Amino acid sequence: MSLTNKTPEAKVESLFNQIAANYDEMNSLISLGNHKHWRKLVMKQLNVRPGSFAIDVCCGTGDWTIALAKAVGSSGQVVGLDFSEEMLKIADQKVRAAGLSDRVTLVKGDAMNLPYADNYFDVATIGFGLRNVPDADRVLHEMSRGVHARGQVACLETSKPTNPIIKLGWQAYFNLVPIMAKLTVNKYQQYHYLQRTTAEFVSAGKLVEMFQDAGLTDVHYRTFTFGAAAFHLGIKP
Repeated sequence: MSLTNKTPEAKVESLFNQIAANYDEMNSLISLGNHKHWRKLVMKQLNVRPGSFAIDVCCGTGDWTIALAKAVGSSGQVVGLDFSEEMLKIADQKVRAAGLSDRVTLVKGDAMNLPYADNYFDVATIGFGLRNVPDADRVLHEMSRGVHARGQVACLETSKPTNPIIKLGWQAYFNLVPIMAKLTVNKYQQYHYLQRTTAEFVSAGKLVEMFQDAGLTDVHYRTFTFGAAAFHLGIKP
């Protein structure tokens, strides 16, 4: 296994259990509310039709799961999979509040070993989770395995601006994230970890190669907010 995140998986799971209650609040603060806008733009680019069967890997508190559930309609189904029980509890509350329990199944599971057969889904997504798994290549291979021919594999993840001036501002802002978390929710170490994984994760260009290595074709990406986030999409041949 080629580690893209060297923090032990059990420690990462514990961290997300600790921050689950404040995750949505901090996500909005850190992204300046942009994560919601990014997800809306991504959903417009995904070809998610009524009746589709989708899986949202590393679903967290379920925002993308819910967006997918609305897109597949009452005739479709969505699986939201995560290893954090506390994140899944919040996702369940949000799914119930949205009245989508009839089409959403939340599963505690391992993104590197999806408990589903080959060619099972129409769409596989992962949002802000790929940088936190031990082996991102393995996860992409699993997502590719899990969708059928012409199925879509999509990733929305933090990225790195390429413009030197914007990159300096981006780095300065993200260095403040743990301090913001300390002042807001008293979680300095946890958000120091998230700031570090953002800085250490691969570039958008490298992620294209990883998608291709997972057997996906027609791979392309789009960046948001001067490169602060990137959306990658690939198709299974």
